[in-house]
Amino acid sequence: MLASLAKQYPDVRCELDFTTPLELLAATVLSAQCTDRRVNKVTPELFARYPDAASYAGADRETLETVVASTGFFRQKAATLQGIGQVLCDRYGGEVPAILDELVTLPGVGRKTANVVLGEAFGVPGITVDTHVARLARRFGWTTQSDPTKIEADLMALFPRKDWTRMSQLVIWHGRRRCHAKKPACGACNIAKWCPAYGAGPTDPVTAEKLVKDQGPA
Repeated sequence: MLASLAKQYPDVRCELDFTTPLELLAATVLSAQCTDRRVNKVTPELFARYPDAASYAGADRETLETVVASTGFFRQKAATLQGIGQVLCDRYGGEVPAILDELVTLPGVGRKTANVVLGEAFGVPGITVDTHVARLARRFGWTTQSDPTKIEADLMALFPRKDWTRMSQLVIWHGRRRCHAKKPACGACNIAKWCPAYGAGPTDPVTAEKLVKDQGPA
């Protein structure tokens, strides 16, 4: 199934724009309850204003809130970014750590966010159990769990460590483009023959193809 998803999405990548671990960490914080596309519209100004941990730590809260306002939950997100900046300065010399146990000590950073940063910024394999991965892993029969930590453990047992980050990317792309929550494009899916949930959406290729999105959600 993973090999077929890789053929379906040969250009798979993280859809958050970033150039440094700190930028990815900030973008991932903003992506909670927000689309990557919206985050990518906000981050150029954010990254220009706050290029390092110290600038987040010393940010004027109202200004920071204004910059991230369109991503939703902006007061909490601004507080989280400021808190992360302070802890990075206090404990890690202003640098984002490349160790999961250290990343999850940062304000607002759980295993999902930590694994995104590890996999995409540091090349350390990690499984990102976001809403798409959790939903599709159950739909595919890869897990019966609902708790993200238990889902992560099940997927870790199924896939070689080297594939963890790419597997997460592929499943997220598939969830955004074809395997939708309410009406999956079953007839336009190249892993349909292995999928226990085949038929949950239209199986006619023409009908299903109309449901396919060419990119992540707006």
